[in-house]
Amino acid sequence: MKVNGHNHGDYLIGTHRTAPTTNPNCTRLYIRKGDTYDQSNRQLSQKETAVRASFAAVAAAVAVRRKSLEHIAADKAAFDAQKDLPEGKKTMRAYLWAVCKAALESNNG
Repeated sequence: MKVNGHNHGDYLIGTHRTAPTTNPNCTRLYIRKGDTYDQSNRQLSQKETAVRASFAAVAAAVAVRRKSLEHIAADKAAFDAQKDLPEGKKTMRAYLWAVCKAALESNNG
């Protein structure tokens, strides 16, 4: 990360696995160059641009639907009906995200 044009050096990233395992190596250490995460000069690929546009469209649809008085009661009932299912969404935001994404995908393709 640059602050006032100054690079603060390389990154030292450590992780410790707490999940049960038979492998005795539960700690890992990574070193990354200071400019590893700098993407300011990189051109976005066509796929990245499409993914970002899709994300923005779904996020906007979710924001509108959350406040839509015509959908609130039906969405709450549908969310409650599916939240305890094995593949059910556990939060209202995740549920609305899935609904809006499916709606946008069906309209586009």
